[in-house]
Amino acid sequence: MTLTNTIEIRIDRISQLFHSLDPFPFREKDLDRDAEEFIVSWARELPQNQPIRIVVHLPSMEALKPEAQDLSHALTRYFTYRAQIVTHELKELFRIGRQALMIGLGVLAFCVILSQTAAHRLTPTPFAGLIEESLIILGWVANWRPLEIFLYDWWPLVRQRNLYQRLSNARVELMTFV
Repeated sequence: MTLTNTIEIRIDRISQLFHSLDPFPFREKDLDRDAEEFIVSWARELPQNQPIRIVVHLPSMEALKPEAQDLSHALTRYFTYRAQIVTHELKELFRIGRQALMIGLGVLAFCVILSQTAAHRLTPTPFAGLIEESLIILGWVANWRPLEIFLYDWWPLVRQRNLYQRLSNARVELMTFV
């Protein structure tokens, strides 16, 4: 039975979902990279305004293990952690953007002053006009990166964080097979 906002996973062992070299106890383990990629890629395809349901199909003997009973908590913990990591990346991006903006505005101010000085001191020739315009262009180009950060670069991180938050709130259900 598949619902519209359901991600279905079929595994033979609970351990298939988690990174095998992770030394932490089961509840603290990281998801296997392939398992995370599978879940996240399917979640991206689901409508964004509805909750997500994750159905894990596994053998009935595996469903009796304590790890199976903790699966919901483990997935919630993992995706909450990933959302926090992306939030930190977003904060770092904005910090870098603010620094780049301060530098860019300083360069722009310096270039405008230098351009105005050149306009007043140099005799009006095509070469003098080239110097003036080049300085203004340089000043604006110095602001390209901060504008890119504040206009475009943060959107993918917010989408990724929101997706991880939705996955951390997903209802996890176990379905057994023989």
